[in-house]
Amino acid sequence: MTTTEPQLEPRHAHDLEDEAAVGTPFTNAKLGIWMFLSSDFMFFGAFIAAFLLYRSRPQPGVTLFDVVDIPFTSATSFVLLMSSLTMVLSLAAIRRGDMRRMRLWLVMTAVFGMIFLGGQIFEFTTFYREGFTLDGNLNGSTFFVLTGLHGLHVTAGIVWLGTLWMLSVQNRLTTHDEQKIEIAGLYWHFVDVIWIVIFMIVYLVPAPG
Repeated sequence: MTTTEPQLEPRHAHDLEDEAAVGTPFTNAKLGIWMFLSSDFMFFGAFIAAFLLYRSRPQPGVTLFDVVDIPFTSATSFVLLMSSLTMVLSLAAIRRGDMRRMRLWLVMTAVFGMIFLGGQIFEFTTFYREGFTLDGNLNGSTFFVLTGLHGLHVTAGIVWLGTLWMLSVQNRLTTHDEQKIEIAGLYWHFVDVIWIVIFMIVYLVPAPG
């Protein structure tokens, strides 16, 4: 009597990648995001240095400290910092296999980001009405470029989170894709940390003299 050996199903490439990732938690994707964030940190550092350099010089016209509203900016900054907490909760949820809560916290993170952007737009509009503009002096130029670039980073992060949410709704993002949420979280936390630095140096440190 002869027996036939069971036929093995073909292995898919993504299955092999998942198995490999278990033994190598620091993947190429993580290395890539850390390299990007490191270069982006130096990029922001250059603009912060330029702002500090020109702020120490006498400026004609209206300057930031003539129009800034620290309580308002503090409130929007707090909202952005809270988004880091919801991002952490989203990652924790997918690690538990709770996709519904993962989507909920992703949406909350994006909403907090949009509230921050709305506050930034309102602030820029108010500054312009009061005479503090991009082309008014070097203080205005460096301020609007620096904070505007950060706003673009927040916008990119919101689009990224929205894309992940959509993929999850379409069942194209599963519990096996935890790393995608983790990498998006690293970017989002970076955006929050950069804002802390900008807020402390640009808004809270008084101009010399």
